[in-house]
Amino acid sequence: MNLLSAAAKVSSLTMLSRITGLLRETLIARTFGASEWTDAFNVAFRLPNLLRRMFAEGAFSQAFVPVLGETNAKEGQEGTQQLVSAVATLLFWAVILSTLLGILCAPFLVYLIASGLAESGRDSAIGLTRLMFPYIALISMVSLAAGILNTYKRFGIPAFTPVLLNLSMIGAAIFISPYLETPIYALACGVILGGILQLAIQIPALKRIGMLPTIGLGPSTIKAAWLHPGAQKIVKLMGPALFGVSVAQLSLIINTNIASHLVAGSVSWLSYADRLMEFPTALLGVAIGTVLLPSLSRANASGDHEHIGQLMEWGMKLTFILAAPSAVALFIFGEPMAAVLYHYGAFNAHDVHMTRYALATYGVGLIGLIMIKILAPAFYSRQDIKTPVKIAILVLVATQLMNIIFVPYFAHAGLALSIGLGAIMNALLLWYGLHRKNVFHKNARWLMFFAKLLLALILISVILYSGLKQHDWIALQSTPFLRIGIFTAWISFAGVTYLACLWLLGFRTKDFLLRAH
Repeated sequence: MNLLSAAAKVSSLTMLSRITGLLRETLIARTFGASEWTDAFNVAFRLPNLLRRMFAEGAFSQAFVPVLGETNAKEGQEGTQQLVSAVATLLFWAVILSTLLGILCAPFLVYLIASGLAESGRDSAIGLTRLMFPYIALISMVSLAAGILNTYKRFGIPAFTPVLLNLSMIGAAIFISPYLETPIYALACGVILGGILQLAIQIPALKRIGMLPTIGLGPSTIKAAWLHPGAQKIVKLMGPALFGVSVAQLSLIINTNIASHLVAGSVSWLSYADRLMEFPTALLGVAIGTVLLPSLSRANASGDHEHIGQLMEWGMKLTFILAAPSAVALFIFGEPMAAVLYHYGAFNAHDVHMTRYALATYGVGLIGLIMIKILAPAFYSRQDIKTPVKIAILVLVATQLMNIIFVPYFAHAGLALSIGLGAIMNALLLWYGLHRKNVFHKNARWLMFFAKLLLALILISVILYSGLKQHDWIALQSTPFLRIGIFTAWISFAGVTYLACLWLLGFRTKDFLLRAH
């Protein structure tokens, strides 16, 4: 398997997901603006998303994929099928109980995550939370399926599934919201429909590889699943993994709570900026990390340390080349981005400026946010989850100390800046931990690599700054298609110039071709 082509496939499908996600956010911004209603929805949607990141895509996948890869290598198809069914049974009952508990405790959860919401906004957030909480059960089973498919090198379906959520929410906003007394509830309906579709599309793919799990419903089958050695190993690994992911999500909860005490719209400005920041994070970090983890797990299982070093060098260099210009664009070109995507209907010029400040501060730490997704799999593949957990705890403390310093001066943008700087700190500590384990090759020629990269980044920085200053992006609202055209021209010019500069400096596509063993 060629890793570059696999990552490109995942990235292209993820791009489709992010494009539909941006369309979703643009529609929400145009319809609802940055208001008490959108703050309530964003708070409510953050709760199942938080649990999704903790249980499904976070602790569970970190523990499940390495053990699944090891089982597949040592026990073959039959042993893997038994493990998958045991894990599916335990996961199913765990998320059912979690969903029921979440619905009952919705008032407490909303207060915990956003105590600064006004009473009417808090009531709406509670109702929306109860309506959307079953999404955690659906997406957890989707993540189980994705882990299986990725292990079998079937990356396409898992990368495509988020598109279904975005399309469901877009459809709900257009076709359901006009008929509801409180239109924002249509988005919650779209979330649940999207979760059902995401799960449904996985089933045929699992059948094709003979890995559709059997979920035990009786006490005896649940007990047998619990006693399965592979399942017990995953549960043990999930302990520190869950703690580590919880630390990261605790920081998100604290930041959301702080934002809810700032001026109305702060939660939404951060959410709109976060959507743009997650575009390169998913295209690069998630795509490369998804491809790396199964390959690293197999390399560790066979003791191929040379190949591990090749995989990590490939992932890091590719990340820097693609993430660095994205960070520059967020930092310099944030106002045009926010204006082109969101400046319609209820989303006014003030909202554009506030979102721009959050984008600029997110841009500071974008490389760190992406690099974490490349470096952390190297630990997970070794079934070493404790080291990233220790680092996450340290970063949590540092992030909140930075909030104390930055928020009084930069308001909601200070929260984004703390997250970005914390991500850089996290990535550096992960790199240092791997460096001490002699994971990286000694002859990677990093100094020359960064010198060439810096020249290309300086060039596109000048281009993007010129584009920022030559146009009144707010005034161009009256001619939206012209604004989109001008924006596309500047971004395309900067992108082509960057790639041409890299080529002149000696970078070639063949340098990033690597096959997984």
